[in-house]
Amino acid sequence: MIVRVMGEGQYRLADEALGRLNELDDRAQEALDRDDEHELDRYLDEMATLIRRDGERLPDDDLSASDAIVPPSDLSLAETKLFFSEEGLIPDIPQ
Repeated sequence: MIVRVMGEGQYRLADEALGRLNELDDRAQEALDRDDEHELDRYLDEMATLIRRDGERLPDDDLSASDAIVPPSDLSLAETKLFFSEEGLIPDIPQ
């Protein structure tokens, strides 16, 4: 899966990291549903950290499409809501 950390670039994330990323995504969605901006920002930061740590940074000239985008935690709650779908930020992985 290719995930874009907004403002930084794209990362290829191995399947092993996707489970933890989906857990954080679910928690971020719950915080968003409660309009808890502080908790949402914390989970967005954790997601970006996981992606940077466990992902392989793609070159800036790589034109691969992103499967998901993680916005920065400094956006407003209303701005962040625009990035979420029914599945959160990260598409659910078929089992």
